[in-house]
Amino acid sequence: MKNKFSEKLHIPKVRGITLRWLINILGVVAIFFIIVFFTSSFAIKNHYYSNVESILSSGTSTTATDYFSSNLEAGITLEQSATDFIDSYSYKDKTTIWVIDSDGQIILSSSGFAIEKQEMPDYNQSLVDSENSGKFIGKLDSGEKVMAICRAIKNPDGDIVGAVRVMSSLEQIDNQIHTMVFLIFAALVIVFAIIVFSNLFFIRSIIFPIQEVTDTTKKIAQGDYSVRIEKKYNDEIGNLCDSINSMAEEISTTDKMKNDFISTISHELRTPLTSIKGWGETLTFGANDSFDDVTRKGLEVIVKEAGRLEGFVEELLDFSRLQSGRMNLKLAKTDVFAELDETVFTFCERAMREGIEVKYSIPDVPAVADADANRLRQVFMNILDNALKYSRSPSKIFVKAQFIKLEGSDFISIAIADQGCGISKEDLPHVKDKFYKANVSVRGSGIGLAVTNEIINLHKGKLEIDSEEGKGTLVVIYLPVENAPSENELQGIAQSPDDAEINKGIEMKGEMNE
Repeated sequence: MKNKFSEKLHIPKVRGITLRWLINILGVVAIFFIIVFFTSSFAIKNHYYSNVESILSSGTSTTATDYFSSNLEAGITLEQSATDFIDSYSYKDKTTIWVIDSDGQIILSSSGFAIEKQEMPDYNQSLVDSENSGKFIGKLDSGEKVMAICRAIKNPDGDIVGAVRVMSSLEQIDNQIHTMVFLIFAALVIVFAIIVFSNLFFIRSIIFPIQEVTDTTKKIAQGDYSVRIEKKYNDEIGNLCDSINSMAEEISTTDKMKNDFISTISHELRTPLTSIKGWGETLTFGANDSFDDVTRKGLEVIVKEAGRLEGFVEELLDFSRLQSGRMNLKLAKTDVFAELDETVFTFCERAMREGIEVKYSIPDVPAVADADANRLRQVFMNILDNALKYSRSPSKIFVKAQFIKLEGSDFISIAIADQGCGISKEDLPHVKDKFYKANVSVRGSGIGLAVTNEIINLHKGKLEIDSEEGKGTLVVIYLPVENAPSENELQGIAQSPDDAEINKGIEMKGEMNE
């Protein structure tokens, strides 16, 4: 529910610039508001309590005590003076007045009721205070919160003979203070909320375009030059969007020119190369004794190099089709294992000539899939060719195919592992990028794996590569198939005598796929 609400309001995730903004701006505002809240609360309470204290002080002023002292000097008792004093007191309807004798007994109260002796901290304070005054804020025995001010009464000889105490209830005052404090709190919360949402709107106007710019530049970096950023503001952000859109347009144009050039030059090269290779093979196979060894060897070199260039041109053509989206598959019911077996068998002779032994295990059952047989053979040959290029004699290449289940569907996995030089951790994430070469000392265009990966994707499969520098590389192909055999049927299939060795060679580099 919270996520849906956030998405509805377009609230950005609290991270990065957003987090720093909230901490720096809203943090300062929150601290300022807290200070304002407590300061204003204290000021309001102090104001109200000061007003109450001022009223109470008027009843316990030196004038009031002098009134009692002069009456005592005139022979009027404390009780008689108390009655006249209470009757003449201006705030008797708002306050309560007690007249207390020297023993702490309440001899008269403005309420008219008799009051029993009780704890009076302000009275005790007035007896010892230099100004004969005391103040108390707290609760009476009845539980009512009051403010009380007491001032001692002296006789003409300077002896304390009693005190006058004026009190006022703070219950209503506290309620008013609490109401005002709540209103201040509510107002600060509302203002803070307005600031938060206005900041979120501002952040949205900055962060969201930056996030969109980031996402777009990532897509451009990945080769999608058709993406554009919608310009929403005529400011620096809008100018940045225009610049990136212009850059994407220029890159797209340049990339199209590059692809057109590659396509054109590849087609132009293929025709003469085919002729050179064809005539070279004709002369080589039709050579008679009139050709000396140097001529024969030269013809063989011509045929070999023409074939290598022809393969390179085919890779460029595939790359051109890949870039322009013209790489289409001719799908038909195909036995993938049969195509793999034929490709590996053909490859073995070439590997043996270079001192590399190929160990493979392919189930002797069909793995039927809707696939392009020629493209699959191209995939298998590309990966095997890479394994051979990066291997050194004497070493081995391991090939293992098997049926597996992925997310409840039937798949086959084809693992090809070598004992070559491997790929560094820095290069491994980029080996499927176009024109990327991890080892520039080895021949190749850097296109093969990019084309291979695209062909696997078009077959709705997956290509994974794991490698450790100095130990070798493992390539695993996953392809969907139809009606895979049951486990019982698979157990009845004869195993390759080299299965244990092949499994060991595959598992040595299979950490990623376990």
